[in-house]
Amino acid sequence: GLGCCLLLLLLLLGGSGSPGTTPPPRAQEQGAVPEGGPWGRVRYEAVKKHLGAVGALSKQYWRYLACKVWQEGCEEEEKQQQEVGEASPIPGWGFPLVGQDYLEILSAWYCSFGKCCETGDCRIINNITGLEADLSGQLHGQHLAKEVVLRAVQGFLQSPRPPKALVLSFHGWSGTGKNFVARMVASHLYRDGLRSDCVRVFVSLLHFPHHNYMDSYKAQLQRQLSETLQRCGQALLIFDEAEKLHSSLLDAIRPFMAQHDSEGQADQQRAIFLFLSNLGGNIINEVALDFWRAGRAREEISLELLEQRLRLELQEAAENSYAHSHLLRENLIDFVVPFLPLEYQHVKLCARDAFLARGLPYAEATLDEVAQMMVFVPKEEKLFSAQGCKSVPQRINYFLP
Repeated sequence: GLGCCLLLLLLLLGGSGSPGTTPPPRAQEQGAVPEGGPWGRVRYEAVKKHLGAVGALSKQYWRYLACKVWQEGCEEEEKQQQEVGEASPIPGWGFPLVGQDYLEILSAWYCSFGKCCETGDCRIINNITGLEADLSGQLHGQHLAKEVVLRAVQGFLQSPRPPKALVLSFHGWSGTGKNFVARMVASHLYRDGLRSDCVRVFVSLLHFPHHNYMDSYKAQLQRQLSETLQRCGQALLIFDEAEKLHSSLLDAIRPFMAQHDSEGQADQQRAIFLFLSNLGGNIINEVALDFWRAGRAREEISLELLEQRLRLELQEAAENSYAHSHLLRENLIDFVVPFLPLEYQHVKLCARDAFLARGLPYAEATLDEVAQMMVFVPKEEKLFSAQGCKSVPQRINYFLP
């Protein structure tokens, strides 16, 4: 069973030469046989001591693994870790140094075969450091999105009792990175990323295509959101093409985003909502173009400037039946996150990432060729990629041998 496999693995990890164990004594002379044959008394005692040390260590590992995987015995484990940290009976194998790394590997290995626990919470990792690194290294030309998403998510997760769900609304042209960032958030908050039971993705025209069935969609959506939040103490809900959400669907979502009435309810409804929309893309592009024409760097564009312009446009859109925009009037959206149009150098960086992701060699000239294949607008300046970076991974196929 699992216990036998773990014991075997622990024996291999903590085998001969590991600190804190006594290796069997060598024969005094070549060809000499200890008393009692090959397994004489002296060697027997040495092996017994060695196995006893490994056995004691395996019990510590098993207790720690039970805490990590099944969320059982964690208080006892913390107490044991403190005792081990003060005076470890097996020098060199204290959990803070080596053992914990092995248990992280073991728990991840075990969980890869199925669910770790009933709630799915043990699959939540909340790797903010990794999220920050990927936003910095892989999201190009989006200084505002990097800062807002990281600060908002980190602050929400660090709050012991958030008063409401975190609601972020991503806006910008297609291909500027909205879906890319949503996937990035999922992959760093959950081991399984978008495949996690705690993550739900809804695409308006795909999941709710027929207006005649909105009542059925509403009931189904409410049930799915409720089940996800009950199963997971922390849920990530992503709505793509949010500007096309019907008002009745918004009625189904709204209670899960609103202010919590009690502390207990707040614990049960810790959720992050991401709304992805092309709405407002033209306003964002106009501001970016104005800065370029004025000779100012795009990094000088402030969130306050864009958010004010965006909110005005979204409020006007609400009059034209864009139901998602009504969330602004009710102050349910915490941050409006603008995604700027991508320029030539950003497309080149996307091409570089695409080559690296597939382990393919590339030259600077090749990156230029990929970027030159894209369509740039406006017609006069040809400054912004009309498709962002969306088709770049497919375009590099033209340069493969």
